[in-house]
Amino acid sequence: MSLARLAALLADPTRAAFCTALLDGRAWTAGELARHAGVAPSTASEHLSRLIDGGLLAEERQGRHRYVRLAGPEVATLIEDLSAFTPPGGTPTTPDGTPGRTPAAGLPAPRSLRESTRLSAEARARTCYDHLAGRLGVTVGDAVLARGLVTEEDGPTLTAAGRAWLTDLGAELPPRAGRAGARPVVRTCLDWTERRNHLGGAFGALLCRTALDRSWVERIGSGRALRVTPDGERALRELLGVEPLPA
Repeated sequence: MSLARLAALLADPTRAAFCTALLDGRAWTAGELARHAGVAPSTASEHLSRLIDGGLLAEERQGRHRYVRLAGPEVATLIEDLSAFTPPGGTPTTPDGTPGRTPAAGLPAPRSLRESTRLSAEARARTCYDHLAGRLGVTVGDAVLARGLVTEEDGPTLTAAGRAWLTDLGAELPPRAGRAGARPVVRTCLDWTERRNHLGGAFGALLCRTALDRSWVERIGSGRALRVTPDGERALRELLGVEPLPA
């Protein structure tokens, strides 16, 4: 796909809203995305077809239901990286093309108390497709680097100490991670709220999955926001020296 075609796909506010919503790593129905973006189901279907044809989304059908998800982690990285370029000022548009919210400090200005609470929670801790993001993701990334589990010399790399740490943790990377044509073991991902890097790749995904499976973090509602549990606070302190995040 040409750069111009890719830019055109993401330039539409409705399609951009769909891709951002799908950063939670889960599959959504066309109806759910239509309600999320505030558009008619027929309009959503048209936009989804374009995103699928363009290779940004993948479609799954179960019976009469049509589900879509981001086509892969590389698409999630692209969307998250582009989100980091949201200007600190200006007036974006809503899905129907009308003037919308004004971003500030990396976050769109909330339109209600409920939205303000959600945005604050996402800034504190959230998923970025399948890895940790927000203040939690950046803090964990800093701790991993400080302890020598990952080095940034010649690009982010999992060290021997990092592999031993995973073994002690009882966590295992996918066998093909890092091989040609497969997902890199570690990569950095620019966090759009913190404007600093958090860790992605197979290593970042493994940390997030482990944290969810062991109830160190739990989802808040049905969105991307996460909450660190008391068990998670203890685990992060013992394993990485991470203290509880400030509210």
